[in-house]
Amino acid sequence: MYYTTGLSRERIADLCASIHAEAAGGRGGWLPILGLFQSVVVTLTYLRRNRVQAELAETYAVSQSTISRAITSLTPLIARLLNPYVPTADEFDGTVQHVVDGTLLPCWSWASRPDLYSGKHKTTGMNVQVACTLDGRIAWISDPTPGNRHDTHCLGKPDILSAGNPANWIGDKGYVGNHIITPIKKPAYRELLDWEKEFNTQLNKIRWVVEQAIADLKVWRILHTDYRRPITTFNTTISAVIALYFYAAA
Repeated sequence: MYYTTGLSRERIADLCASIHAEAAGGRGGWLPILGLFQSVVVTLTYLRRNRVQAELAETYAVSQSTISRAITSLTPLIARLLNPYVPTADEFDGTVQHVVDGTLLPCWSWASRPDLYSGKHKTTGMNVQVACTLDGRIAWISDPTPGNRHDTHCLGKPDILSAGNPANWIGDKGYVGNHIITPIKKPAYRELLDWEKEFNTQLNKIRWVVEQAIADLKVWRILHTDYRRPITTFNTTISAVIALYFYAAA
């Protein structure tokens, strides 16, 4: 079950208990035909594997609309219930050395949202910033912003740059000008010197940890392959997956 949903049966049972307690206040989100446990499993499977809803419907012998209603109801509920597990910008310890990088969470090319197109990635999606420690532990993930925004803008939006000393942080060339340690750019009038090339090589070896951390986050395939549900639900889905990531690691 872990490889399908990203959580052990025990963690799923704990999550079901939280959802059931929430339902006592009149805000339940599961369908009787599936039951609470299966509704949660269906939602987690969709987020973890990004399976087509019609395929899930066939697996659980229900209609596609039933699967859709379960996902639509439970995704925002999971995001809200597990939000306390997500580190906020206020909790970010800027005095610790971090490695930062941005990543694009892809989605369909919605005609009404041209701001989602990223010239860097040549596709559409939402940009999130990830900061991890030198041992690869993710310490903070930003809120999603449209894909056309630059990494520097996305990193500065919650103002974590003022949370400590960015001079201790490491990033790629997209963060030049933010006092973060970045690779040396090639000057227009000469080639890089040998020591500059070596500096960049060693820096990129350190930056590998954040790239690996982002790859671990994108094991939740809904963040790695095109998002197919209405774009208005994408932010909530991203929040739910980020909350599940930290919940699973707790």
